Amino acid sequence: MNIYDIAKLSGVSIATVSHVINNSPKVSEKTKKKVWDVMNEYDYTPNVFARGLGLNSVKTVGLVCPDVSDRYMANAIAYLEKNLRKYGYDSILMCSGFDYEGKVEAVKILLDRRIDAMILVGSHYAGDCGQNDIQYLQDAAQKVPVVLMNGYIRVPGVYCILTDNYKAVYDTVCNLIEAGRKKIVFLYDANSYSTTKKLEGYQDALIDNGLKVQEAYKVLMPNNVLKARDLLVKKKLDFDAVIASDDAMAVGALKYVHQINKSIPEDVNVVGFNNSELCVCCYPEMSSIDSQEEELSEIAVDSLIKVLAGKSVRQKMEIPCKFIKRNTTQF
Repeated sequence: MNIYDIAKLSGVSIATVSHVINNSPKVSEKTKKKVWDVMNEYDYTPNVFARGLGLNSVKTVGLVCPDVSDRYMANAIAYLEKNLRKYGYDSILMCSGFDYEGKVEAVKILLDRRIDAMILVGSHYAGDCGQNDIQYLQDAAQKVPVVLMNGYIRVPGVYCILTDNYKAVYDTVCNLIEAGRKKIVFLYDANSYSTTKKLEGYQDALIDNGLKVQEAYKVLMPNNVLKARDLLVKKKLDFDAVIASDDAMAVGALKYVHQINKSIPEDVNVVGFNNSELCVCCYPEMSSIDSQEEELSEIAVDSLIKVLAGKSVRQKMEIPCKFIKRNTTQF
């Protein structure tokens, strides 16, 4: 699929397609929509973002995250900013919050600043309400290249860099079962793209090992150590293993297990996610799945620089997570 095919399928000239790709005011909104609809249908990503070499570049990349106080997001922003500086790019940070309106406003503000490109951190930007939920990203990608870190959407001009969270959780649950664990609880705090993949991995691992998926063992809770502990106290679940979508909830589970006078890992195994500093600030030190955010950040920036230089980049790049064994598991 190339620009000639897009022109033919859209019923317009090649020049018109070029104008649409470059967001030229010479083309009506109706025609723009028709051309972009065809590009979306055929997953065509125009290679038109070689702005970093041009005179119009401001050498600035917009960074967007929902909440910079979140450990994962704060670290990712730091890694991204460091890698961008290696290429001579400054960055502007916007904290959008988690609501749709905040995301749209953050992206609009950055585009108004005439940035060269944009990187969004977190799978919350992948949307969970259908195509309309990501329309603002589709619009943004018609103006600048967009990188989505730790999420995936099929939109031309949006490049997705993520870890294989499904396989990471699937393999971990299989290992827990092989180690003799049958009553495995999954703790999560959101219905984002990333968490959904983790939940699918958890459920499929149980099913593939002949265990029933129990709704009571899928626990939605705040991503907070003490609130996670208190909710488990309230629910009084009987389990012999816990895997959480973030380390904070796993530490909350660890505190709960201590509170009911059970031993870790003899009675209960505990696994977190993200391999944050929390894992070595608790007792016993906690096993966790490393989400590779430093490597993800490096790949995200390297890919973006290639796009800005007019080079071809895959629309989706996925890397494996790593299991970090400490003292809360027996496999």
